[in-house]
Amino acid sequence: MSDNGTRDGDSSSSVSRRRFVRAAGATGVAAGIAGCADFVGGDGGDGGSTGDGSDGGGGGDTTTVKWGFDPVAVQNNGPAIKDALRENGLPENIEIEFVPRNQDTGQARANYNRLLSAGETEPDMFLMDNGWTNIFIQRGQLQSLSESLPEDLLSDVSENYFTAFTDTARDPSSGDLYGVPVFPDFPTMQYRKDLVEEAGYNPESDNWATEPMTWEKWSNIAADVYDNSDTDFGFTTQWDIYEGTSCCTFNEVMSSWGGAYFGGRDNLFGPVGDRPVTVNRPEVVDALNMMRKFVHDEDFGGQFSSYGGGFTPTNILGWNEEPSRAPFAEGNAVFHRNWPYSLALTGRNPEETDDPALGENLGAMPIPYAVSESDAAQPGTGGTTAALGGWHMTVNPNSGKDDAVTEVIRAAMQPDFQLKLLSIQGWLPPRPELFNSDEAQNVPVVGRYMDTLQVAGNNTMPRPVTAVWSDQSSKIAQQANRAVGQEASSKSAMQTLEKDLQATESS
Repeated sequence: MSDNGTRDGDSSSSVSRRRFVRAAGATGVAAGIAGCADFVGGDGGDGGSTGDGSDGGGGGDTTTVKWGFDPVAVQNNGPAIKDALRENGLPENIEIEFVPRNQDTGQARANYNRLLSAGETEPDMFLMDNGWTNIFIQRGQLQSLSESLPEDLLSDVSENYFTAFTDTARDPSSGDLYGVPVFPDFPTMQYRKDLVEEAGYNPESDNWATEPMTWEKWSNIAADVYDNSDTDFGFTTQWDIYEGTSCCTFNEVMSSWGGAYFGGRDNLFGPVGDRPVTVNRPEVVDALNMMRKFVHDEDFGGQFSSYGGGFTPTNILGWNEEPSRAPFAEGNAVFHRNWPYSLALTGRNPEETDDPALGENLGAMPIPYAVSESDAAQPGTGGTTAALGGWHMTVNPNSGKDDAVTEVIRAAMQPDFQLKLLSIQGWLPPRPELFNSDEAQNVPVVGRYMDTLQVAGNNTMPRPVTAVWSDQSSKIAQQANRAVGQEASSKSAMQTLEKDLQATESS
């Protein structure tokens, strides 16, 4: 298509920051664009710490555990989350004080590092992004939970939580646990159910919700529905030069082709300098060329002649999550890749919100794939692949409140508490079994998509976080963006990236 996947120009519009935060609060979803708050005081919690420094875990005076927490969750649902902890066994002599962290994950990470490097005793616990928990583990800045938690809690995590998510809270060398998962985050391919049905497809009878399809099949459906609708875009996603491309959208596409940054899943977390750099391989180049097919309708000598193409706008080269979601929520795109918060917002009844929404016309499926796991070139890749987001609870080794902190962790690990977080905050449970529960599937809006989210959760690919990842991430996003933007061939971009990553690995 000569119009490069758009009709009547770029009709996408952004959701204003204020309206989005208001909508997120109304649906119980904490999204990553809310206001910032640093570690300056707490939430005005109703318990004070003991003046004598006693732990408080076994009775007697009240102990306050300060927990660095998500500011939107504190603002919207802080009292309800405290009540849920109490209902799930938190002793009466332990109080929780939420200390709002900076909503920007990079700023939160820097502040955590400052506090821990200075040996500060508070907060006692942190809600820590899985994308950089490993960095703090390797710096020796966190309490080893393998040493401080009782065996029943450690076994519960090992046996009943999403394995790939839990692995981002383990020491990659020893396997020791340094964080307990609180909630995972993984994307799906979202779509206009009404439009695909009008085009003659049957998502329910063909099990789109739980049976991943190939990129080839998906692309032909996307092109067909786009051609037979009046939408502005066939597919919206994120491909800007930012962390979300390197950690997530490019990572997903590459992995689904059997590619990897560093030779497969076993090398995700190092050892830095002693693992292969594998971006300049055919499977990675093919993944980028497929994206060029979707955007520019190139077929690369016939390799992609059986794929649909030309239905994705060049806008994706400057889009992150919200700009890419806006046209989809407004009804101007057929398919859209995004995180669960998008399901919660976009799936609302449009008659009950002032913001754009699709209601039950919103469908979801697992991310498509190019090669099966058995045919993947790099170990642990192939098949449907979802990037991995989410947060862990970690412990300040300088806290001195081990018993009280353990009681907080125990209460937060209760399945009923995790289901309560899903209900009031929109945070997915870290236990796969809970996705099948009536409680989860009856949660408004997001509950409709629990089957798809469970498939995504069982097929995640973490970002390869090490001490050098921040340098590598920016280089990856830049070259992936250049390739899909036709500033360089996919092969040339990956040759450049290979040299850049090798330099960071040996630095």
